[in-house]
Amino acid sequence: MSDKLSRRRYVAGTGAALALGTIAGCSGGGGDGSDGSDGGDGSDGGDSGGSGEARDDVPSEIDDYLADARMYDGTIADYTGQDQVTVSVGAGEGLAFDPAAIRITSSTTVVWEWTGEGGAHNVASVEGSESDFDSGSAVSEEGTTFEQSFDNTGIQLYKCTPHEGVGMLGGIEVVES
Repeated sequence: MSDKLSRRRYVAGTGAALALGTIAGCSGGGGDGSDGSDGGDGSDGGDSGGSGEARDDVPSEIDDYLADARMYDGTIADYTGQDQVTVSVGAGEGLAFDPAAIRITSSTTVVWEWTGEGGAHNVASVEGSESDFDSGSAVSEEGTTFEQSFDNTGIQLYKCTPHEGVGMLGGIEVVES
């Protein structure tokens, strides 16, 4: 996790916020499992399973880039081992990617699918990403898709060009298969 003081994750259906992170090097203990987790502290290096489960081991480059991104909760959804992953475009209040941060295996195809919310969007890599990709002009039609396969390992950062300033950002960590 980054050195930020805290991030908050809202637990579905409870209205409660859980603080994530540490302060001045103090480590946080494990949870009690009430949020559906196993209550562990995450230090056991457990198997990600490739099911899209949230993990706190976000690469700092992604964590820093997404610090002000909408719907980013300080975790990365782990989809390693899957051939294809779908990311919603126009999620939340229509100005977010969901999930905002994903981990995939090289040669995985990411499919961005428009929700039809939040106006016209596009998907475009940012300078410094391992690959260059761009869906083209912003569109608003629900069901529109853009696909990109990632063969190069490394960090992929991207944005919605019209909504970059309001935090419509995403990040992908591509790891070896």
